[in-house]
Amino acid sequence: MSSKFRLTKTACYIGYVVQAIINNFLPILFIALQSVYGLGYEKLARLIVVNFVTQMITDLLTPKIVGVIGYKRAAVICQGAAAVGLVMLGVLPKLMSDTYLAIMLSIVVYAFGSGLIEVIISPIIETLSTENKSGNMAFLHSFYCWGQAFTIIVTTLLVLLFGYKDWQFIPLIWAVVPFVNMFVFLKSPIIEPQKNHKSFPFLKLFKMRKFRLYMIMMLCAGAAEIAMAEWASMFVQQALGVSKVIGDLAGPCAFAIFMATGRVWYSLVSEKIDFKKTLIVLSALCAVCYLVVAICDVAFVSMIFCALCGFTVSISWPGILSLGARDFSEGSSVMFSVFAMCGDTGCCLGPWVIGIVADSFGLKMGFAVATVFPLLMIVTTAMSMKKIKVANSKE
Repeated sequence: MSSKFRLTKTACYIGYVVQAIINNFLPILFIALQSVYGLGYEKLARLIVVNFVTQMITDLLTPKIVGVIGYKRAAVICQGAAAVGLVMLGVLPKLMSDTYLAIMLSIVVYAFGSGLIEVIISPIIETLSTENKSGNMAFLHSFYCWGQAFTIIVTTLLVLLFGYKDWQFIPLIWAVVPFVNMFVFLKSPIIEPQKNHKSFPFLKLFKMRKFRLYMIMMLCAGAAEIAMAEWASMFVQQALGVSKVIGDLAGPCAFAIFMATGRVWYSLVSEKIDFKKTLIVLSALCAVCYLVVAICDVAFVSMIFCALCGFTVSISWPGILSLGARDFSEGSSVMFSVFAMCGDTGCCLGPWVIGIVADSFGLKMGFAVATVFPLLMIVTTAMSMKKIKVANSKE
């Protein structure tokens, strides 16, 4: 790869760190929001829903946006929107009488930025990569995980510094990262999509059985990953009775580090292993992790399996994206958008299901119900493998 694109890669890597900040800093503040505003589990879960529903809508709009303004301007806008939304979250709750509405409005703005990030960063890297595309995609997505761990550690320290009542300073501090990266993208050379390139429309792709299976797989990938990531902090603190700092480090932070490790590992071995067989094995282990967390009363054991869950979900999202780019190359621009929308649907659905169940039966039962997502991943992945074998046998 030409050295002139090093800054582009750096901006993309930081872009995923920004998305990690957007998706992970607020759940660390859930107990602060509970104590200051008296929000219940369902209202907290609704904030996650607003975030990912906004990202889903943005996912669908992004191909049109990129078609009009191109990747470079879209990259600059997504960082700017993320910065503005974080600033709004730090300011609006003090200015508006309806604090909950102020939080949701802020989330909509920075989630729009996150949705753009999700759809445009992967194809930007895909156009730069010439070899080991699957490995490069996994390495790119590992920065989301490292960003997640970084976000959790720093947010936890900031909570200790400011306390629950002054939580609004935290998003203001995080706004600096996308603000700076906005200027990095301005300086970065980016390969724009060819104007004469025609991509398959969604309906043509949707008629393909394999494409529909991949859509379900992406939904399961998002749900299995985010359900644990979003609720691990509160679960470890309230259900297991450990301190805030220990809960954040042993829960979502350890989860993120294990997920990052899995993605770096996959970037090194992706050309040597069968992705779908590996995905089935890891999904089975993911279901085991959710069940152990749900039924085990030993805090240390539950925290270990919270962390291990990060490794089990590590390769699913980047691996399916890379596989889809190979299998649906004629529709890749639409594919990235649809797959991102499906993944965000899972990101929305997984934590919401846990929140609804937790309100009535407790968090442990919520995690037990969430095992449906890795189990469904196993079924759909196996079905996609069967389809390939049948096709080969007919040739």
